[in-house]
Amino acid sequence: MFNDIGPLELVTIVVLAVLVFGPDKLPKVIQDVMRTVRKIREFSESAKADIRSELGPEFKDFEFEDLNPKAFIRKQLDNDELGLKEIRNGFDLKKEMAEVTDAVHSRDTDTSASSSSGSLPSGSSSSSPSSSSSDGGRIDMTKKPEEPGKDDRPPFDADAT
Repeated sequence: MFNDIGPLELVTIVVLAVLVFGPDKLPKVIQDVMRTVRKIREFSESAKADIRSELGPEFKDFEFEDLNPKAFIRKQLDNDELGLKEIRNGFDLKKEMAEVTDAVHSRDTDTSASSSSGSLPSGSSSSSPSSSSSDGGRIDMTKKPEEPGKDDRPPFDADAT
């Protein structure tokens, strides 16, 4: 019932209870609290029994704990009728990602080697639009963009400010 209360918290609650209610009234308060907890448990058990009887015999194995999504998923994964454990164990994400990364890097080195072996037209650089068409429309993301010069600024418009 009190799974998440540690020993230090329990001692603190006891000390506060003694200070608030006093040592004389504390046993009576504990009895009242325990009686209330028993009544709440009885009420919840009778409500569960009523719901089970209303649902019918098809739901005789129904557990209300299954309504918790975590418990439901855990129960379904343990059941393993679908063979999910075999699929999960047969799929190595790290290995798959390494293969994809290697394939991408080898393709990048192949295309960069083939594009560097070809001759560029005079006056064009590797970052110009004409070289991107020779790469099949791909942009090299490993290169830093060129810094715009002072001549590349748009004209100043006093009316726009």
